[in-house]
Amino acid sequence: MVVRVSSAALVVLSFAIASPANAQEAAPAGSPAIANLAGCRAITVASERLSCFDRTALELETALRSGEILVVDRTQATAARRQAFGTTEAPADILQPPRQEDRIDSIETTLTRATQSGDGRWTFVLADGATWRQVDTDRVRFDNRAGEPVRVRRGAMGSYLLVVGHSGVVRVRRQ
Repeated sequence: MVVRVSSAALVVLSFAIASPANAQEAAPAGSPAIANLAGCRAITVASERLSCFDRTALELETALRSGEILVVDRTQATAARRQAFGTTEAPADILQPPRQEDRIDSIETTLTRATQSGDGRWTFVLADGATWRQVDTDRVRFDNRAGEPVRVRRGAMGSYLLVVGHSGVVRVRRQ
């Protein structure tokens, strides 16, 4: 998901961050357009600062339209992390590693279906579309009914643990 920002919103943002207290902060890393915006804050003549913000707002708007810059808010990043939970790819973390309070350590959803393979291991399909496969060979007892509550949480050393309803813990891997 991409958030589109109008040039008016960028100008408002520019004025909001142009306070003298913020002018002492270092320019953010990344896109030159963002660095230029930060550079505008240091201009002391109001008309020149406004001109700089207008020019930079146009650069940002152009970069947004072309797809050169993507804007992702925290809600979208959290949704992407939740969708990627249990996979080796975490697309939201490419943009910026999650802060500790944004890290997802477990998900709660419901069971869509569970099937047992010939080797006795279970495959769980959850309401969020994720498929988890049992990695150990322990016997598992649970209510195999659609709609049963499921919790998947991080285990030790990169493992994941799944619980259906009030069943025991099943060590799983995301498929």
